[in-house]
Amino acid sequence: MSRILIIEDEREMVVGLRDAFEHHGFDVRSARDGDVGLTLALTGEADVIILDVMLPKRDGTEVCRELRARNVETPIIMVTALGEEADRVAGLEIGADDYVTKPFSTRELLARTDAILRRHNRAEHHRDQVRIGEVTVDFTQYMIVHGTERHALTDREVQVLRLFLDHPHEVISRDRLLSDVWGYDAYPSTRTVDTFVYRLRQMIEPDPERPAHLLMVRGVGYKFVP
Repeated sequence: MSRILIIEDEREMVVGLRDAFEHHGFDVRSARDGDVGLTLALTGEADVIILDVMLPKRDGTEVCRELRARNVETPIIMVTALGEEADRVAGLEIGADDYVTKPFSTRELLARTDAILRRHNRAEHHRDQVRIGEVTVDFTQYMIVHGTERHALTDREVQVLRLFLDHPHEVISRDRLLSDVWGYDAYPSTRTVDTFVYRLRQMIEPDPERPAHLLMVRGVGYKFVP
């Protein structure tokens, strides 16, 4: 489940966005002023931040600038009633990833959020190390690290994991996994996919019997939830 932080002082707006994002499968936290929002954002727990520009105590521009100064890379979507091009450019120049102006449709904001998360997860995937829950995947060492435990990954396991990381929240069929990872020249059975997912679950899931990241979609395949 992706985590979103909404920093917005209008109560009705927060309630509406919370309902929409929770219905879309997000874990939502919120703050009504810039000081509290900055404190929550600095924990690094959010996967994306919806940040209003006009806030009490500390405005959104200040919050965004401070987060980037502290090397917080969480994607930020700035929200404001200001529609001038100069205001949009200013927000992007200080480190925002996207910009929407009020009034906006919730559907559009959800689409922009999903797009940013996909881009961010793809970029994260190409790093040497990626965090999934409580474990770290080290692609240079072909290793999954959980505290003092270390689990070696095979090349094929890395390929399967990379495919899931490239397509978060997307249902990937067993046939697609076989085609993209194994190829048609050496086409094994779909049970091979189940075996590989089972092994990956043993390494990355807090409770492999109740998976939180590699979820089965009955009759189709699997989807990865960061």
